[in-house]
Amino acid sequence: MAPPPVADPGRSLPAAAELVGSYLEVARRASQLLRKYMKKTARKGLWFPNEELEVAKAFMDLSAHALASPYRLAQAQMAMMRDHCLLLQQSTLRTMGLPFHAVAPPARGDQRFADAAWEDSFLFDFIKQSYLITARHVHQAVARVEGLDDATQDKVDQLTRQYIDALAPSNFALSNPEVLRETVNSKGKNLRRGLKHLLKDLQSGDGPLRAPLAGRDAGRVGKELATTPGKVVFENELLQLIQYQAAGSHQCRKPLLIIPPWINKYYILDLHQDDSFIGWAVGQGFTTFAISWVNPSPELAQKSFEDYLLEGSLAAVDAVELATGEKAIDLVGYGLGGTLLMVTLAYMAARGDRRAASATFLATLLDFAEPGELGALASQQRQASASSKDAENPQDAATVTMLQANDLIWSFVVNRYLLGKDRFPADLWHWNADSTRLPTALHRYCLENFYQENRLQQAGGITVAGVAIDVAKVKLPCYFLATIEDHVSPWQSCYRSARLPRGPLRFVLGGSGHVGGIVNPPAVGRHGYWTNELLPEHADDFLRDAVRHPGSWWNDWQQWLMAQPDGNSLVTARHPGERALKVIEDAPGRYLTDQLEPPAAC
Repeated sequence: MAPPPVADPGRSLPAAAELVGSYLEVARRASQLLRKYMKKTARKGLWFPNEELEVAKAFMDLSAHALASPYRLAQAQMAMMRDHCLLLQQSTLRTMGLPFHAVAPPARGDQRFADAAWEDSFLFDFIKQSYLITARHVHQAVARVEGLDDATQDKVDQLTRQYIDALAPSNFALSNPEVLRETVNSKGKNLRRGLKHLLKDLQSGDGPLRAPLAGRDAGRVGKELATTPGKVVFENELLQLIQYQAAGSHQCRKPLLIIPPWINKYYILDLHQDDSFIGWAVGQGFTTFAISWVNPSPELAQKSFEDYLLEGSLAAVDAVELATGEKAIDLVGYGLGGTLLMVTLAYMAARGDRRAASATFLATLLDFAEPGELGALASQQRQASASSKDAENPQDAATVTMLQANDLIWSFVVNRYLLGKDRFPADLWHWNADSTRLPTALHRYCLENFYQENRLQQAGGITVAGVAIDVAKVKLPCYFLATIEDHVSPWQSCYRSARLPRGPLRFVLGGSGHVGGIVNPPAVGRHGYWTNELLPEHADDFLRDAVRHPGSWWNDWQQWLMAQPDGNSLVTARHPGERALKVIEDAPGRYLTDQLEPPAAC
C-alpha cells in the first residue's frame, strides 16, 4: 500500500491557459510550414504503401477465428473491463487520500514511463495504467486465438505489438508530461522545431520509414562516428581487423577481440565518442581489436558459415596473436556475432586450441527454440527462399527497426519531433540504415540450422570444417548480457542459451532493448541492470529474485573480466604495426566506408 505521492513543485505540470496559448502558436506556425512543404512536394506524386493486402488478409483470418469462439472473446472483454474497473476503484481511493496500489505497473526497465510525473501525477498515472491494461489484454487476446497457422499467428502477434507500441501515451504531445513542460517552457518552440525536423526528414528520405533511417544529419562514418583512433592491421576477403591505439602507457596483457554481427556495420560499438563501447574499452586499458566485416559483392555469394568461421573469427584470433604475441585472448560477440563466437569456441575446444581465455556474449542466441519475432520473419523468408535463387536478408534495417520500435522509432519521434532535439538518437539511426549484404549460402545456413532446426543446442547438431560442434565442451568463463525489452534476442532465450556451455557463468539482464540496452555508457547509465548469483534453471525465477543495480553493465563486465586469471596483469602499451602485422590503413578502413547498392542477399 502506498500513500498519495507529493508532487515536486519544480516539476509541476503547466497550467491549462499556458498550454492553450502555446499550442495555438504551434498550430499557426505548423500550418505555415505544412503549406510550404505541400507546395514543394505537389509535383513529385504520392507514395502509396504496398503491404496492406497482406496485412489485411492476416487480420481477416484472425477476426474469423476469433468470432468462431465468441465465448473466448467475451471472456477477454470481461477481463479487460474488470481491470479497468479495478483501476477506477484504486484511483478513487487515491483521490480520497486512502491507501491504494497500482493495477498495471510498467515493466521493469520501461523507459517510456521514466518521467516522475507518470507516477506523481494522478492524471498521468491513470493514463499510463489505462494504456497498459488495454495493451496487455489486446495482446493476450490476439495470442490466444486458436486455429491460425503459425505464420499468420506470428504475423498478427508482431503487428499487434507494433500497433500497441505506437499508441503509447508517451508518443503524443498532449499525453507526455515531459513534452508538456518543454512546450510551455519554450513557448512551443520545441514543437515548431520538431515539425521542421519531420518535414526535412520526409523530404530527404525514400519513404515513411526510410526518412529517419536515412540519418543524413547523423554525421559521417570516420568523422563523427567510428572515430576511435586505430589502424587496420590485417585483412582478407571477409574482414578487416582493426587494432586501436593505446590510451595510456600500459595495457592489459590479454588482448580483447570483438566479433560483431555480419548484418550491420561494427560501429554500433563505436558510435559517437560519448557512446562508444570500443572507445571506453580502450580508455580502460584493454588492447582492443574489432572485426569489420566486408559488405560482400555478388562474387562472394557462396561464402558459407564455415568460411566465416575459418576466414573470419579464427583468422582474427590468429591475427591478434601475431599482433600481440599473446596466446590468451578475451573475446566478445554481439548478436549473431556471438553465435559465431560460440561455434568458434566449440571448434577450438574440439581441436585442443586454448587461446580463448574468456568469452562475452551480448544479446546472443544459442538456443533458437523461441527466437522471438525475428524467428517469425525468418520462417517467412524460408518459404520465399525455397523457390528463389537468392535469399532475402532476415535482418534488414527496416525489419530490425520495427522489432526495436521503442528504442529506434518512438524514442526518435519523441525526442526529435516532440521535444525538438537535434541529435538524440541520430547516431543509432545512421548505423541502423548502414546495413550490409549477406552471402546467400551463409544466410540459408543460418535459417536452416539455427532458426528452423535449432541444431546448435544439440551435441553434434552441426559439423563445421569436419568438427562436430558441442557447445557443452566450452568450459571457459562466460559472461552473458541480455536486455529485458529485446524482441530480436528475447532475454529468456538468451538465459537458456547461457546455460549450454559448462564453464563459470555470469548472466546479467540489462534494461531497454537490443540496441539501447547494449549502448549504455557509464557516464549515462540510464537503464540499470539485474543480477542473480544463484542462476536458477528458469528465467522467470532469475528475474523474480534478481537484484537491480543502477548504472551501466559496462562497469560490471569490466569488474568480471579483471577478476579472471591474469585480468590485472599489465604490459607496456602496444601500438599497431609494431610486431608481425603491419599497418594497412587508418581505421575505420575501406570495408566500412565502401558503399554498394542497397543491402540484399548477394
